[in-house]
Amino acid sequence: MQTKLSLKALQIPLFWEDSVRNRSQIEKLFLDIKEADIVLLPEMFTTGFTMNATSVAETMEGPSIQWMQLWAKQMQCVLGGSLVIKEGTSIFNRFVMVDAHGVLAHYDKRHTFTLAGEDKAYTSGTNSGLFEFKGWKICLRICYDLRFPVWSRNTENYDLLIYVANWPAPRIKAWDILLQARAIENMSYVVGVNRIGTDEKGLNYSGHSGIYDALGTPLGTTQENKEEILNATVDYSELQELRKQLRFLEDRDNFDLY
Repeated sequence: MQTKLSLKALQIPLFWEDSVRNRSQIEKLFLDIKEADIVLLPEMFTTGFTMNATSVAETMEGPSIQWMQLWAKQMQCVLGGSLVIKEGTSIFNRFVMVDAHGVLAHYDKRHTFTLAGEDKAYTSGTNSGLFEFKGWKICLRICYDLRFPVWSRNTENYDLLIYVANWPAPRIKAWDILLQARAIENMSYVVGVNRIGTDEKGLNYSGHSGIYDALGTPLGTTQENKEEILNATVDYSELQELRKQLRFLEDRDNFDLY
């Protein structure tokens, strides 16, 4: 069991449907990362939030996953972010976590964003997004999932909840509030990684990436509209002690999802 985890998240602009250029700009920021257990990238970090799924989709053996493994090995960390992945006849918005040995875990976005037509371009996921790393139980989620508290409810006693996103500036207040709410109601550390810049459709993204403790207190936040590496350390012992003091999870409702 590793009681403390060093987290780093890249708040960056994204080049539209240009995986080579996106990977190149990210590499420059990777050079500034000296020590980290987990390094996180935004939603669809290779393409931006595109509905042209068929034209940009890669496989789990494709260049971006190979690139992630190479950098995870070089930085001696777990590297994660979402990208467009084709599997069989389905295309997913898939959050992938990679270490030096390969894919450690993945999560397919369950709540596809109907307002943008994501439900028509991508298959909705059904897997839990839960995995263990160095004794921590971690839960993966993507952007629009943040609006659905039941899907993120801490019924499995996870310790760290991670959202990667392309969350637009006009609704950024909701992003800030909901990240804190998910931390408080689930008695869990929460990380939210959002992009900045303007995409091909003219949508503006202002960042507001953050890391919160189980009381919703910010452990680290980014400046608005600034390319930045967010970093914070989370402490397993502190989390468990807080849960013993405030035993809110013991009173949670029981339910089944269908």
